Amino acid sequence: MENMFILLLMIASACAVSWPSGRYSLPKPKSGCPSGWAEGWRYQDNEDSNNVNSVTPSISHHFFGTFGRNTKLYYCTKTSYSGSGSWPSGNYCIARYGSSCPSGFSTGNIYWDDEDNANANSHGGVLPYGVYDRNTKIEYCCRSDGSAYSYINLPTREPFYLYQYTSSCQRVRGMTVRQESVKTDDEDDRNNSSDGGTHPKKTDTTEVYYCYYVA
Repeated sequence: MENMFILLLMIASACAVSWPSGRYSLPKPKSGCPSGWAEGWRYQDNEDSNNVNSVTPSISHHFFGTFGRNTKLYYCTKTSYSGSGSWPSGNYCIARYGSSCPSGFSTGNIYWDDEDNANANSHGGVLPYGVYDRNTKIEYCCRSDGSAYSYINLPTREPFYLYQYTSSCQRVRGMTVRQESVKTDDEDDRNNSSDGGTHPKKTDTTEVYYCYYVA
């Protein structure tokens, strides 16, 4: 009985956790954005010839978006500085919103050289800090000041994504986690895709790894 009471207290405590203060963006899951957050989307016109776009897992992923020969991903952005406390130490990334990262993070970026021929890139709403023209550049905030295997406290009320960094997916207390990825086939001719600073884990310049959390 005592153990059950302790467990209930732990669950209640986890549910009471609010999102850290500061401004930042996270990928939007199918379940939607946290209440009060802004939403936006980026459509990337990917390579026309021998396109090898993919999303993993192909059917049971949890991204809110459309995936085919081109890619449309949605984002949830916390635009106010409200919240409780700072992001905990660990090994993970978030997307940057504004001119700087929250305390404890280092910044970096990924640049996608999108399709050159009849480029149809577009975007709408509120997005992570970056460049959204004929090509795509997104800025990130990453940290590796703690172990991914140590549990951190984040809200458990609804599913969410973090970006995987240099280790396995960061553990979050009260949540199960699964790795997912999106591969965007960028321009074949004179490709200029690149990255800089600290950025999410990727196998090459086009496949990025995410961590999906659900209670």
